[in-house]
Order: sequence, then C-alpha cells, then structure tokens
Amino acid sequence: MKARINRNAKFIPALSLVLSIALSIALFMALPFAAPASAAGGAVAANAAATAGESARAAVVARATGAPGKAALDKAVAEAAAYTLKTVKNPQVDSVGGEWAVIGLARSGYAVPDSWYENYRATVEKYAKACEGVLHDKKYTEYSRVILGLTAAGYDPRDVAGYDLTQPLEDFDRTVWQGINGPIWALIALDSLGYANGQRDGYIAEILRRQLDDGGWNLTGGASEQTKGQKSDPDLTGMALQALAKYQDRPEAKAATDRALACLSKAQDAKGGYASGMSGGAPALESVAQVLVALCELGIPADDVRFVKNGCTLVGNVLSFQNADGSFSHTADGSGNSQMSTEQGLYALAAAKRALEGGSSLYRMGDAVRRGAFKPLETNGLPGKHADVKKAPIAQPGAAFADVAAHPGRAAIEALAARGIIGGKGGGKFDPDGSVTRAEFAKMAALALGLPEKPGSPFADVPSGEWFAGPVATAHYYEIVSGVGGGKFNPGGTITRQDAAVMAARAAKLCGMDTALGDTAIRDALAQFGDYRSAADYAKPALAFCYAEGILDDSALDIEPAKAATRAEIAEMLYNLLDRAELL
Repeated sequence: MKARINRNAKFIPALSLVLSIALSIALFMALPFAAPASAAGGAVAANAAATAGESARAAVVARATGAPGKAALDKAVAEAAAYTLKTVKNPQVDSVGGEWAVIGLARSGYAVPDSWYENYRATVEKYAKACEGVLHDKKYTEYSRVILGLTAAGYDPRDVAGYDLTQPLEDFDRTVWQGINGPIWALIALDSLGYANGQRDGYIAEILRRQLDDGGWNLTGGASEQTKGQKSDPDLTGMALQALAKYQDRPEAKAATDRALACLSKAQDAKGGYASGMSGGAPALESVAQVLVALCELGIPADDVRFVKNGCTLVGNVLSFQNADGSFSHTADGSGNSQMSTEQGLYALAAAKRALEGGSSLYRMGDAVRRGAFKPLETNGLPGKHADVKKAPIAQPGAAFADVAAHPGRAAIEALAARGIIGGKGGGKFDPDGSVTRAEFAKMAALALGLPEKPGSPFADVPSGEWFAGPVATAHYYEIVSGVGGGKFNPGGTITRQDAAVMAARAAKLCGMDTALGDTAIRDALAQFGDYRSAADYAKPALAFCYAEGILDDSALDIEPAKAATRAEIAEMLYNLLDRAELL
C-alpha cells in the first residue's frame, strides 16, 4: 500500500485561527466600501440591518446562559449542521470546507445524503492520484486530518486510490517536526479506529515531554527546559488532552491530564470561555470549542464544577458565539463570522450532544456508518501463521539515525529499529549501504517474527558461544535459513539479494502467507527484468513471490540476484514482509 496526501492546507484548528482573524479583518474593512443607493439611504439600511442582526443574535445568546438543556443543544446542532451542509456543497481536501465539515456533520447525527460523503471520498481519491500520493514535505498533520475525515465519513484511509494514508505517521521525526500539534493529531487520528502504528508510545512521550510548567501546552514551548516557563494556550491544551484521553490508564498520562485540567479551570473566564494568544487575547469560539471537546473525550461532564464560572458553562459559552442562521462567529462581540468557526462550533456541539446522549465521543469512531470496504484493523498476524510467530513490540520509540534522514527507506529502517529488529553501527549511524552477513540476517528474521530462541548449534561453524548462535539456531529450527553444505552455515558470508529473497519467502510462509507459485506465474513475475535468467533456479520462485507481494521493489530494471543486499534493502524487505503479514 502506498502513502501520502495534500500539500498546503493548514491543519490544526488553532493554527487556522490566523486565517480566521484575517478573514474577520477583511470583512470589517470591506464594509465602508459597499455601494449604497445613497449615502443617507445606505446609512439607514445599514443601521436597520445591524439592529435586526443584533436582535437576532441577542435571542441566540439569551438561550446560551447557564447549562442549556438537551432541546436547546439539539436545536443548535441542527441549525449549525444545516448551515454547514448549505455552505459546503462539495467538501474538499482542506481545513476549511473540508474535513472538519465532514467530521462535524458525520458525528452530529444530522441527516446528510450518502452522495455528499461519496463526493468527498471521490474528491480525496482524485486528489491523491493527482499528487501521486505525495504529502506536504513537512506538515504531516495533513495525513491526520484526512484520516479523520475519511473515517468519520465511513471510508478506509488505508486504501485511497492505492495509498495508505496512515503509513506516513510511522515516521516519528517528520510527524513531530512541525510542533506539538504533530504528535497530538497523529494520536487522535490513529486512535479514531485503532489503526496500526508503531510510534504511539513515542507520540505520547513527546506530548508529555512538551507539557509546560503551568500544566498546559502551546505550539512551540516545552521543547527545551528554557521554554518550559512559557504561557500555555487553551486551544493546544485542549487538543493535547484529546490525544491523551485514551491513555488515562497510564499513570504519567493521567498525572499530566490532571495538571492540564487544573490549568484550564484556572484560565476559564467569568463567562465560561477562553482567550487565546492566537486570537489576539480576545475570547474566541475556537478556544472554548477545543476545551469542550477535550472534556467530552475524557468523559468529564461539560458542566463539571471546575468548568462552571458564575453559572456559565462551556456549552453555554460555545452557544453564545452562534448566530441566528446557525453559523458561528469567531470572537465574542459577534465579529469574524467565518466558515472555519462554524465548522469548529458544529463539531464541538456534536461532541457535547454525543456525551449528553451517552454515545461514543467525537473521535471514537467505531460507530461511524461504513460506506466503503475496510481492511481488518489491528491484528496479530494472518490466520494461518505459525503459533510461535508474534508481533514484535515497540521497544525504542522514536529510534532514528542521522545518515538515513533523507533516505527513501527511512520509514522502514526506523520502524524496525523501534522494534529492536535492526540496530545501528554506532555513532548514531545506520550505514544504509553496508552489507549484511548471513548471521545478521538470521537474527533480524528471528526478531522480526518474534520467535522464541531455540538452543543448539546445528552447524559446525556456529560455535555455541558466539552472539549469533542462538539466532541462527532459531532461524534454522523454523526453516528460515539453511546451511551451505558440508554441515556449515557460513555466518560471516555476505547475503545476496536472491538468498535474502529465499529466506524472506520462507519467513512469509511461516507467517501464514501462500508462497506457492506456478511456473507461468514465476515467469510472468520475473520476465520484466532484463537479467532474470541470471537468477539461480532455486531462488526464482522466491524472487517471483517477493516481487508479486511487494516485499521487493519491482521498479528497478534488473534483479541483480548475486549482488550483495544492503542494510537498507534488507530493512525494507523485512518491513514490507511484516506489513503484508499484518505484524506491524
């Protein structure tokens, strides 16, 4: 499965406030330049419109005091959903008029035609094809947003025009590059339906590491001790809590959550809302929306005593931003009405509505209506695998090497390193172009399949005291490796590409994969390569299988079967094998 999507759409709602503020200013600046019939007539009309708007808004705000009942909440959700459906006729791959509208509508319970969601899916597929699955080079939150949008709409983000959009989130360094929002949204997206990923522990650790001294988070602070004293932001703090909500069984996550809740309770203003530095210090819809969603994700009632100020609740404060037509304003004075604010207001109220009704939370999407086929979720391997084959656990989250930062096999290398399957060569280097010995491959294969070590020394040149004795004995016991004749294994011999394929195919069979191919299928798989006749007869079936299953990359012109396989190539082979065997 391939991966990647979208280039320039901004992702997190907090960052997108910059656009919202700019839009508010643009709207304000445009008013004096409207073309009235006459100066006097224009003034009268403007005053009348303003009076009517203020009256309508006052009616909405009036119903938002205190803790609104279910009827008021249902009405507000329906009005916001109707407005969103009317204004977003063709949802795009974007942070406005895109995924947040899809999530809000899908999770609100509002009646939306299936064709609307199908149009969104088709748009994402078309976009993915046009981009050849290429994601923004730095902002990996693009993947997270689209994963959430597709999951909410009922489509599998792991198969979008042949691309697996969850796969890039295996790249820890690139995911966290843009700041704390990277790991936050990666967790929220991956956990929305339990998508497999080996970096969860690393993302949790990164969020905890970045917590500020006041108990909250902001976009850039906490990366160093010197920035721990920065002031937190309610938007980012709410988002971080949303990400940690599913990990409250971990003492460190629970302790961080308690500190953050105390921080947010203290920061809440007298009207139940929040001011954010991202909105110029003014109370803003987006800030209270993120806090409300956080409480709902944590299973904390929205009217928890810690979050009621002067009788004003979080839900009531969100409703105070809603306009008579169902849309939402950005700021508390009613200015800055924008589609972005409306979409965030909708999904925040949808979260509150789901909590009030006892439903699953906004980002727990196991109950989403499925409109497309889904691959099996997190598994422990294929049904026919050997009972001793186990998924290798994450032992070193965030493992990275300086010399593979720009290497095409980086994701595979780091994923295996995180699981302790492959290691570096010292000095923070991996040596991707280095060769691999037969003993090293035996160890990697045994670790990759989680096989229990077997005692004994089946080969004369594998002394029991050597570091590789156990791995070689284990790989031989499970028939992944064999000797070279004369009772020897040649542990220090360099492994060739064709021999690596043979051993990988044997491992695949152990994982429950059907490795048998007929003569025609073997010939068809290999005939595309100019040098396929140079491959050893014993290796051709394995090579054909590995190419057919995507374990080997078939984009090269030649097989080069007798060439020494590089460390990067072996890592990619094992990674692809584990992926096909559903052991990642």
